[in-house]
Amino acid sequence: MAACLALASATAGALTGAGGHGGVPPSQAEEPAASATPGPAELPRGGRSIFPHHRVVAFYGAPQSEELGVLGIGTPARAARRLERQARPYARPERPVLPALELIAVVASRDVGQDGHYRMRQPDAVIERYLRAARRAKALLLLDIQPGTSDFFTEATWLERWLGEPDVGLALDPEWRVAPGQVPGEVIGRVDSREVNAVTAWLAQLAIANDLPEKLVVLHQFTDDMVDDTAVKPRDGLQIVLNADGFGTQPVKKSKYDAFTRRAPGFEPGLKLFYQEDVGLMTPRQVLRLRPPPDFVVYE
Repeated sequence: MAACLALASATAGALTGAGGHGGVPPSQAEEPAASATPGPAELPRGGRSIFPHHRVVAFYGAPQSEELGVLGIGTPARAARRLERQARPYARPERPVLPALELIAVVASRDVGQDGHYRMRQPDAVIERYLRAARRAKALLLLDIQPGTSDFFTEATWLERWLGEPDVGLALDPEWRVAPGQVPGEVIGRVDSREVNAVTAWLAQLAIANDLPEKLVVLHQFTDDMVDDTAVKPRDGLQIVLNADGFGTQPVKKSKYDAFTRRAPGFEPGLKLFYQEDVGLMTPRQVLRLRPPPDFVVYE
């Protein structure tokens, strides 16, 4: 995870037959078909509710470097195809998989940057490219924020044009949310629950105003004090996942997952897996044996 930070520093109606001379009489003319009224927007694979109807399986990363995560390896379309294969063992007849591309839309950096916030924002063209790939794959796009010395609310509202779409969700990564005067990667960041609640309140209002299906919000954490998850508020229209992040051995990951799910039982449980850093990568069967089984699984 620190390695990804270092590298991030381095972008008709003509033929109506209405009556004319010698034409079809108006009384016999074919009426134009009434345009169907579009229904409410749905999720990529149907419906408007994420859990418990689906289990979400995601790839995480960004195109700047493969070390930012598996999503950055190859084109977005190729990553989406690999994700489909990886997600297949998680599917059950009663609970299909909804895939997701978790793109780091705001990348923390050791470089202070022009505005002094130690983060880089992805160009619109990059986000659009991954959204097109997600839509071709009937997947969600999750926009992940590593804010540096900025804050989650500022960065989330910057992404409003994308979050107003029915298939775009949000992920918050407090590890990279540091205080003024601190440098991401030199300290482990944290976030106050009030900041998280402000973001989710704003996002819930956006979803209601646009009559959107449920929004997925992922809150990553791997230390107990990274966020006071017991004070995070649920929101109508949002599905909030508390995701057990961090790499390690299987016993360590299971212990951390158990601890986080006990601390905040009102939210959906998630688990992050690391292809390179985990010692003994858990198989999908092993993941689904966790109690409760995670609703959200993301691979880096």
